[in-house]
Amino acid sequence: MRDVVAPLAGTDAGRQQLGMGAGGDRTMELDRAAEAVVFEELQAVADRGMQFSVLSEEVGLRSFGAPLPLVVVDPVDGSLNAKQGIPFYNVMMALLEGPAVGDATVGCVVNIVSGERWTAIKGQGVKRNGHPITVMPRERADRIQLLGLESSTHSLGAAARLIERSSKVRILGAMALSMAHTAAGALDAFCAPVPMRLFDMTAAVPAVVAAAASPAPPAGAPPAPPAGAAPPAEPPVIGETGGVATDVRGRSLESLECTLQTRTTLLCAPDAPSHALALRAFAGD
Repeated sequence: MRDVVAPLAGTDAGRQQLGMGAGGDRTMELDRAAEAVVFEELQAVADRGMQFSVLSEEVGLRSFGAPLPLVVVDPVDGSLNAKQGIPFYNVMMALLEGPAVGDATVGCVVNIVSGERWTAIKGQGVKRNGHPITVMPRERADRIQLLGLESSTHSLGAAARLIERSSKVRILGAMALSMAHTAAGALDAFCAPVPMRLFDMTAAVPAVVAAAASPAPPAGAPPAPPAGAAPPAEPPVIGETGGVATDVRGRSLESLECTLQTRTTLLCAPDAPSHALALRAFAGD
């Protein structure tokens, strides 16, 4: 993938428009070339007798002999960064045993520029370059030190109250990779305050909620949401919670069907106290 995408990143050839993809975005040559690499590999898997379906941003839903399991893949997440030559974009892939994000059993996010790989496997937690994640401890319990935001300009207004309660903001332009860094504690929280495609989050939600070896929260950290609050999405590792991912109202994502049309807001954090703090800040409490 890196050998194909890198020569096209930031070039006129890579930005050449080819039409509209199944997800509704314009398909560029860079998108087409990256997806061709992915489907070549998936075809090789099918040729070995495996049956599955694939949901891709450019092609849409394609069957390789069976409706499930479902492989969800975005060959270039952060494609605007790639097209403009900004070195922060990734390939993301998830394996679902059912139609909803809660059915995810595997998630993988790979930084195409650096080769850094994040993997979450149900029952095995999340790893970074093959090693279990050690979540960075928070410096302060009462304030979000570093907030990540989805990159549309509407996000700035929609998340204004959350921004006011944060010391610094990063808008990195690649959702899955931003969420992966949140799982490791590099960001105290990541927010998409306006509805975005669930498809773009599918591989990274397992990484956030499966983050292993999470340290104890700092002294004085706010409590987790009270009993009776909407449960966080916990695919694919229910019981191995490290991080929390919900919509901006604290509602679970796990029952949402993974399609190119499903949209949701997102608020995720590397631990429950950070998520609770961000949720209250977003609401203005």
